[in-house]
Amino acid sequence: MSAGENDGSADRINGIKSTLRVVPDFPKPGILFLDITTLLLDPKAFKDTIDLFVERYKQKDISVVAGIEARGFMFGPAIALAIGAKFVPLRKPKKLPGEVISEKYVLEYGTDCLEMHVGAVEPGERALVIDDLVATGGTLCAAMNLLERAGAVVVECACVIEVPDLKGRERLRLHGKPLYVLIESRFEPTS
Repeated sequence: MSAGENDGSADRINGIKSTLRVVPDFPKPGILFLDITTLLLDPKAFKDTIDLFVERYKQKDISVVAGIEARGFMFGPAIALAIGAKFVPLRKPKKLPGEVISEKYVLEYGTDCLEMHVGAVEPGERALVIDDLVATGGTLCAAMNLLERAGAVVVECACVIEVPDLKGRERLRLHGKPLYVLIESRFEPTS
């Protein structure tokens, strides 16, 4: 599901979308990077982004908001505070002190790994996974695997942007999890 379908939020979504920029050939040639840092420079668009997620999740009994490094950290803590949940950072390797569990995954331009502190979530806690963008869905699947291995129940994944052509939503559907996004982005690859 995408925001703005029937909830009267189309003006806010358009405002958010207008702040995004596309950076060609980053981080590698041929990649069009959808940059949300320009959204963060616009206080109204940033607030609208947080508010749209909070409106969706405030009544869903979420006790954990898990943010994916690094851009999930920009949205996750504010959402967690607003809905009365704890924030759990899902980090790149060797960034968390203490005992961690890890999940390796493949993404659209390489491989990576996410880590989470052992004990960060309790069995049965209801979790929301937040990131800025879903492309192939590999990072979100790794995040869900980490949380589920710790006993959490992943309710949904949420992203500001979806790149539908890369089929991340389909991958999440195969994993049995819904995806909620504010903006769908379609573009032509660079030559």
